[in-house]
Amino acid sequence: MTESHDHPGNPSGRDHTGRWTDLERPPLGLRALRRGLILPGGLWTSLDVVEATGSTNTDLAARAADGAPEGAVLVAEEQTAGRGRLDRRWSAPARSGIFFSVLLRPGPGVPAERLGWLPLLTGVAVATALSRAAGVDTALKWPNDLLVTVDGEERKAGGILAERTRQAGDDAVVVGVGLNVSLRAAELPVPTAGSLALANAVSLDRDTLLRAVLRSLERWYGQWREAGGDPAASRLQEAYTAGCATLGRRVRAELPGGRELVGEAVAVDGDGRLVVATDDGGRHPVGAGDIVHVRGA
Repeated sequence: MTESHDHPGNPSGRDHTGRWTDLERPPLGLRALRRGLILPGGLWTSLDVVEATGSTNTDLAARAADGAPEGAVLVAEEQTAGRGRLDRRWSAPARSGIFFSVLLRPGPGVPAERLGWLPLLTGVAVATALSRAAGVDTALKWPNDLLVTVDGEERKAGGILAERTRQAGDDAVVVGVGLNVSLRAAELPVPTAGSLALANAVSLDRDTLLRAVLRSLERWYGQWREAGGDPAASRLQEAYTAGCATLGRRVRAELPGGRELVGEAVAVDGDGRLVVATDDGGRHPVGAGDIVHVRGA
């Protein structure tokens, strides 16, 4: 997922008739995806693919307000106004990645204070899926970035955005994922961006990758919800800690109100907050803000 609007060449990959022309970037196979993912008793209840939209999160939040059931999945071949954390805008060439949102309704069995684990859960699910389906080790940068290694350096290949929409006493959460799959070096908007292709993935088949990610998300979400959202009992906290590249690093936390906190990231607590140990011996849980990796441990 890249935070940019400018891409060289033909960003849509279509010719003047509107047909896709980039043979390395075929469209998703909607029927096969539905057959493989919408199963009796399963989490996913609908799956739609749109050619282009501003933001799948915005569109799915509107459906949630209209009463869409849990398990709705909305995928875009191209997003023109995708949103990241802190309202950052990003876009990517058509069919160069996986851009989707899911609607989750954890229900009264999960306390509201544990909903903050959903973006971290999604990160674990995506990383687990990519390890199996793409042969790529994906590290997690707290709270929502997906990192891959390109030429020995950490690069951001994707991101996650979870947004709560409350109607009629029901806490619904829309979780969006953007992942660069086939983005080429010449298409990178910034040197710190990456993609599965640049990380030498063994598969760039978006149908295979999307199925793997959604199946992994269904498993992790099911475990977490069965445990009442308890990150320890569901083993989510353990898995996130194991895959988090931020822990053990010196970080700068850019906090709301223009404040900064510098220290070592030492833990992720039971509420999903990053605990930063400062040089004066203090330990500060950070629940909101931007985290910059200053240097290795």
